[in-house]
Amino acid sequence: MADGKTLEFEIMTPQKRVFKGEVESLIAEATDGSFGVLLDHAPLLSAIKFGIVRLKEAGGGAEKVFVTSDGFFEVNDNRASLLVDTAETKEEIDIARAKAAKDRAEQRLNNPAESIDIERARAALMRALMRLQATGSK
Repeated sequence: MADGKTLEFEIMTPQKRVFKGEVESLIAEATDGSFGVLLDHAPLLSAIKFGIVRLKEAGGGAEKVFVTSDGFFEVNDNRASLLVDTAETKEEIDIARAKAAKDRAEQRLNNPAESIDIERARAALMRALMRLQATGSK
């Protein structure tokens, strides 16, 4: 560890390692609510829901924001890992595309046809809203 006040953290998808580094703190969305992790956190294994992960890099570094899919989070011995299907930084998010996806999902939910998959439309709406929230857009 860099200065003894940080923990190692990585975000991995099946395709690549999205982030690896020393962090002072992080916040994630478990299936039963948000949680934070600091140095010397008790061992933890948790299911993660689609949402926003925020971390503060070591040494007074900037806050980084990621939008991640469902997955699993583990903390043990000042090492934390997030295993998810997808993860993107807020800089990678296409705001216009997220707004269009939000509009489409809302349209489907407000005017449902018999053949619409309501759960799929709700999931699409949530993904779009999380992406917009991560970028500070509406």
